[in-house]
Amino acid sequence: MRTPQFGTRLRGALWNRATAVATGTAALLATLAAPPSHADTPGIPTFTDGYGLTQVAGATEVHSDTDFSLTVTTGKVSGRHKIRVFLPADYRATPGKRWPVAYFLHGGGGGVDDAAAAPSLHSDSMITVVPDGGLKGWYADWVMQNTALGAANWETFHLTQVVPFIDANLRTIADKDHRAVVGLSMGGYGALHYAEARPDLFGHVASLSGGIDFGMAEIRAAVLATELNLTGAWCAVSTSTPAGTGRCTGYGPYVDSDAIFGSPYPIFGADRVWKAVDPAAPANLARLTGVDVTLYTGNRGPIDHFTEIATNTVKTRMDRLGLPSRVVDYGDGSTLAASCDGGHNYGCWAPALADYVPRLASAFAARS
Repeated sequence: MRTPQFGTRLRGALWNRATAVATGTAALLATLAAPPSHADTPGIPTFTDGYGLTQVAGATEVHSDTDFSLTVTTGKVSGRHKIRVFLPADYRATPGKRWPVAYFLHGGGGGVDDAAAAPSLHSDSMITVVPDGGLKGWYADWVMQNTALGAANWETFHLTQVVPFIDANLRTIADKDHRAVVGLSMGGYGALHYAEARPDLFGHVASLSGGIDFGMAEIRAAVLATELNLTGAWCAVSTSTPAGTGRCTGYGPYVDSDAIFGSPYPIFGADRVWKAVDPAAPANLARLTGVDVTLYTGNRGPIDHFTEIATNTVKTRMDRLGLPSRVVDYGDGSTLAASCDGGHNYGCWAPALADYVPRLASAFAARS
């Protein structure tokens, strides 16, 4: 059992290091203003409600005939939630063809429209689905369901509702060999956790700058910072902040620091939920047998400094388990792209995804 020193590190990381994150990071996104809804635009597939999801009438946003967002409600998560879909250019023209699917999980403070900052996600080789993950949902079924946010069963929403809903309404190849989960930052945690929790669903996973080692006090502190809505801590890396505006929407209402995963302090087993869902735990990593695993990280700035450590820990433990993985540590970004400074931003994530998506397409094809 870790001693109070861990708690001291965690509190220090939360109140000191986290509030320094806002300095020195690169601008993130071009403005992603959504066009008005046009439910009658030709070419948009008709979706049928099911699996606990009900579409909100008149709320569909159509960006093009291969790029649109549905809005749904579910009893599992309070409120309305978008699901953005990118279809291959030939989807309509090949009605007899089925397609592999990649699920993209956005980062903390973000939303489904962040995906537009990485053009490679709109691939002609696969369907890409971007479900809302909440400003601070952490892709988890929360320990506390009575916070200001109400019901928060994000994992159940995604894995038992969104996935079968998509398979029922689009021409997917509905097996793990042709289904991937990809995420960055908070979504990088979600991607690796989902692949471990449901290896029957996902045969491919990629985590970019993910908080993937809950044994690190600094990563637990990052979760707490979002719970407590410490907007000064992560605003500069929020995926919901349009580039150059200087605005940050924050992480929604304050919730208890134990709301998502319970107590973060390893005293008398109080942090048992954190340990149970820790993507870096050897028992969880062992569930990735047969799953293609790719990890990307930089090492600059006050966030990716720690995601690099977490990535190396996961890689080392997978090696010990005899499980293959591909790690791309692009350091200061100079080997990745001119836009990348090695920090926690789309200047790095967009070219990383441009590297990954063609590899994923090849992996899908190899399993066909």
